[in-house]
Amino acid sequence: MIIKNEIPILEFDTDEKSVIMPEHEKLDLNLPRKAVFAFLGEHIDIYAKNNECEKVAEFISATKAYPIYVTNYKGENICLCQAPVGSAPAAQLLDWLIAYGAKEIISAGSCGALEDFPENTFIIPKKALRDEGTSYHYMKPSRYVDVNKDALMAIEKTLKDHGLKYVEVISWSTDGFFRETKEKVLYRKEEGCSVVEMECSALAACAQMRGVIWGQILFTADSLADIERYDERNWGGDSFEYALKLCLDTLINI
Repeated sequence: MIIKNEIPILEFDTDEKSVIMPEHEKLDLNLPRKAVFAFLGEHIDIYAKNNECEKVAEFISATKAYPIYVTNYKGENICLCQAPVGSAPAAQLLDWLIAYGAKEIISAGSCGALEDFPENTFIIPKKALRDEGTSYHYMKPSRYVDVNKDALMAIEKTLKDHGLKYVEVISWSTDGFFRETKEKVLYRKEEGCSVVEMECSALAACAQMRGVIWGQILFTADSLADIERYDERNWGGDSFEYALKLCLDTLINI
């Protein structure tokens, strides 16, 4: 049933069956229950090469093919997949992974600091403000979406096991990288958002609708804390490789 609204993005169809379902290709593919779905670029491929991971499939999009690997980590088979930047392509690929067997998924990636966090600070988003479009196709309109509690507990345990200091925050998920205006940054900070990224709310909504566990580890990259002087810093470059290990260890803890 469609819940109609004058504004299209605020409409929601409660029917979970779509004309095109994620498994419409009917591939002979059974992915491991546990999966790393991370915004870590080439580090997924590097890890796969260095650890002789098996490439079991490809997700072919209009722009590129995303290799799907399987690794055995501490006795568990785990799927590894690079996540595309942006809520729409990221949720599409996450939905596909879920359809083919992934049920416990951990993501990792960089975020912009809205508060005075040092670069490479690890962040746990406990909920996300839905300032992107994709989540509205997976759950009814609301201002926030919560991140799965089981995932949060596993991430917290992992970061503690690694002796890492971390911060739990509300994240601002936005589609508009170049539309983070001064007034909007201040507005988001006033309502409690500490970091900004582009996918958390969409992936949380997708996972919630599909009934799976999903959580995210973020690390600070650029800084918008001083709206008069934007600081790119080094885009969190020192955390990418380590974040992948944290994802793997988190999946063991779920």
